[in-house]
Amino acid sequence: MKKVTALALILFVFLLAACSSGNEETIANEEELTNDEASSNEEVSEVIIEGVNGEVTLDAPAKKVVVLEWTYAENLLALGMQPAGMADIEGYGDYVNIEPQLDESVTDVGGRQEPNLEAIASIDPDLIIGVSFRHDGMLDQLESIAPTVIFNPYPEDESINLYEEMEITFNEMAKAVGKEAEAQQVLADLEAHYEEAIAKIEAGNLSTNDVILTLAYSGPQAPEIRVFTPHSMASIILEKIGLNNIHEPDQFEIFGSSTFNVEGLVKYEDANYLYTVPDTDNIYENQLKGNKVWENLSFVEEDRLYDLGADTWLYGGPLSAGTLVDQITATMVNE
Repeated sequence: MKKVTALALILFVFLLAACSSGNEETIANEEELTNDEASSNEEVSEVIIEGVNGEVTLDAPAKKVVVLEWTYAENLLALGMQPAGMADIEGYGDYVNIEPQLDESVTDVGGRQEPNLEAIASIDPDLIIGVSFRHDGMLDQLESIAPTVIFNPYPEDESINLYEEMEITFNEMAKAVGKEAEAQQVLADLEAHYEEAIAKIEAGNLSTNDVILTLAYSGPQAPEIRVFTPHSMASIILEKIGLNNIHEPDQFEIFGSSTFNVEGLVKYEDANYLYTVPDTDNIYENQLKGNKVWENLSFVEEDRLYDLGADTWLYGGPLSAGTLVDQITATMVNE
């Protein structure tokens, strides 16, 4: 009887040890699985964006973003975000006509060319976004404050037009702030807006759909007129709504425009003349008033001049693209 009892006791201890070992193994497996899941979640939240300065890695989508160029502020607004900091807020208000607008929470960080590094640092941003032709030389200083991505809106690669560059940058910014779905919707809405504008242009029965698009200002010796090339973002928007930009540059223009004096416009006088000019430097009311070359151009004589307004920004992102479309249809078509 004692032998049976002893044997039962030994068997009980053995089973208990086995159960204990099994539980420890199960716990260990569960802990390992939990760690793997945590690691996986960390990988999902990590964001890699690419600019001309290479890949920039963020631990998570950026919440506080400082932008050093107007277009990038506009892009954030299109995605439903206010920038935490921005360069040259006053100038932006003079030229960029979009909704939504900046709110008072946005900190001004100085000029676009020379932003205030102390003001940027005081924001403690998650991300800084700059533009290559202004900020390449201060990249190290910016990176000492926060991860920094630099974009180039004027690539030297002729195979990428400036509209495509706008979309690429917009989508990269959307990735940086975790708003990729919103970006897709913004671009889809813009395409639908183009389709609506096509119908308006067709209904307008214009005498010609040929156009040139210009931005004018006072030069050192005489008025200078930028005529936008087919490579430019603004010209591609014209084409998307059924207008035909007839300007053919003699060479590749990296910034998307050729510069003319008034005599250079003669070869385009049969087209409609679309223009924007600063209120403070209106060459048409000042230098060109009474100018015989200007006043004898067919589009002047036949009143085919279409003022798009000083605050129609011909560069920008999707929201400025929409504003340009609205200004063109409102100006050229009698509804």
